[in-house]
Amino acid sequence: MRYKRYAGGDPLAPPVDIAEALDAIGEDVMAGYSPERALQEFLRRGGRDQAGLDDLARRVAEKRRELLQRHNLDGTMQQVRELLDKAVLAERGQIARDTTLDSDDAMFRDMQLNNLPPNTAAAVSELSSYDWRSREAREDYEQIKDLLGRELLDQRFAGMKQALKNANDQDRAAVNEMLGDLNELLEKHRLGEDTPEDFADFMARHGDFFPENPQDIDELLDSLAQRAAAAQRMLNSMTPEQRAELMELSAQAFGSPALMEALDRLDANLQSLRPGEDWSGSEQFGGEQGLGLGDGTGVLQDLAELDQLSEQLSQSYGGARLDDVDLDALARQLGDSAAVDARTLQQLEQALRDSGQLERGSDGNLRLTPKAMRQLGKALLRDVAQRMSGRQGQRDLRTAGAAGDLSGASRPWAFGDTEPWDIPRTLLNKALRRGDRLALDDIEVQETEARTQAAVALLVDTSFSMAMDGRWVPMKRTALALHTLIRSRFRGDHLQLIGFGRAARVMEIEELTGLDARWDKGTNLHHALLLANRHFRKHPNAQPVLLIVTDGEPTSHLEPNGEVWFSYPPHPLTIAYAVRELDNAGRLGAQTTFFRLGEDPGLARFIDSMARRVDGKVIAPELDDLGAAVVGSYLGSRSSGPAGGGYGDLWGGGGRGWWAG
Repeated sequence: MRYKRYAGGDPLAPPVDIAEALDAIGEDVMAGYSPERALQEFLRRGGRDQAGLDDLARRVAEKRRELLQRHNLDGTMQQVRELLDKAVLAERGQIARDTTLDSDDAMFRDMQLNNLPPNTAAAVSELSSYDWRSREAREDYEQIKDLLGRELLDQRFAGMKQALKNANDQDRAAVNEMLGDLNELLEKHRLGEDTPEDFADFMARHGDFFPENPQDIDELLDSLAQRAAAAQRMLNSMTPEQRAELMELSAQAFGSPALMEALDRLDANLQSLRPGEDWSGSEQFGGEQGLGLGDGTGVLQDLAELDQLSEQLSQSYGGARLDDVDLDALARQLGDSAAVDARTLQQLEQALRDSGQLERGSDGNLRLTPKAMRQLGKALLRDVAQRMSGRQGQRDLRTAGAAGDLSGASRPWAFGDTEPWDIPRTLLNKALRRGDRLALDDIEVQETEARTQAAVALLVDTSFSMAMDGRWVPMKRTALALHTLIRSRFRGDHLQLIGFGRAARVMEIEELTGLDARWDKGTNLHHALLLANRHFRKHPNAQPVLLIVTDGEPTSHLEPNGEVWFSYPPHPLTIAYAVRELDNAGRLGAQTTFFRLGEDPGLARFIDSMARRVDGKVIAPELDDLGAAVVGSYLGSRSSGPAGGGYGDLWGGGGRGWWAG
């Protein structure tokens, strides 16, 4: 078994909290995003106290830019030049002090040193046959060969530069033997003639050169090819002059041309076996800190790793998941805190997918589950209730109706409830909990009915002007809040949601909240009222409640043949059709409220006249108060219904409020 450092943050930390994510996803879905996109957008943005993918990607881009702006590729050449200058200076001093040299010999040596080519590689090459008089100068010159050999090996095998410092002939022979055996193994593998035993034998002989401890030949190949490709990209990033000088110098490595031959053979094998690596890329370095060949290759590897992280964090490819993000690479490049942030996002994504809030539909796309819709609706309803309480200065009371007939349903008790206990359910809860004593959580109360049923039609304008003027999300929030209130607290009422643009149609709440804004010319109030009146007629014993949210006058209507007729400015015939259906709603006894959005004087005059025809109300709320206005109007219309009572008590007494359950 292989172990690695734990990078998951605090193992005792509590599970991730998905509440904030669900709220944000719900908002984006109502704004027209698909749940899949809404989830990805939240992961990109992050939360209040959680870094998102965009922040991590920004830090990756900054690290990449900083590497390029800090470094240049002259490090090895600078070191070689320094060693060469030091050797020449020491040799000049020795010549000046050496009394055993005759004057002609001393003059000839001075001339050789004075006439060295300005090109570093050419100067090193010219001095390869020079008979050094100074021991210190000879050692400095030999360090050039040693440095070049270690740098060239460090390009292919990370850490080799330090490992071979002060190496002797036996060490160099071991390197040459390893390179020969490695090339033979790779060539056998390329021909499909190698066996696992070949790899095991190679690692037994030369495993010390590979501290990463590859487990098979593929791991070995991946590691070697990634670094060799980075070395090639470094070479590609040099100027033609730098490349030529380096190639000329390379022949001096360890004083052995065989080393370069072995490395060239290794590069050819790796390119053949791993053609998918980036062997042709290059970078533009512009800093002042010189990089040696080995360190430069490491930086090129870092740049490649940063590019991979950038792609992983972008999540822009098909089938992308946060599990794709390499946490080990992120920790190497940005530190452990970045890896912890990414791990938390991974856990959050998984928790959202496993929480029952998101599900994969038959079309393969994510969607909000009914459970998620209920939770989102409850959150919106709480917000509506707080606005209503703040606006009216009244306390809230959780009640399912004042004293009246039992509805046959029960619910958990909450502070402020005065309904009778449901004894069988309460005792059953205690038994299921296996408790010795009765607990508050065991208690359930019986719901009562002290009100008439209502048939509620919420007509919401879905024309493009609603989206264009920022009314799209408040409209959806309002519909979901009302839907949640009726489904959870007033289950005997019948709610129908009707969206009307160029034409009208009945919508389920999931369809309306997921509806994307689209260019839909027309405001067909006539068609919407037709559908509302049909809903009222289906429930003849219920009190009709008509709630209309719109920001425009009617500009389309339904012809007798079923075709939609559109005209702008509004045509008198379109107005007449809408008025006729509104009158029909009035004759059915509908309590009507118009919610006028916008400040258009023409719209205000039209809606005021429409409301007067049916003794209705007009409310012009701010967008933030639209939900509170619609819910308040619904509750108000119900409190004045034929049965009376019950609903007005929602604002009396104390307690937690109807929105808390």
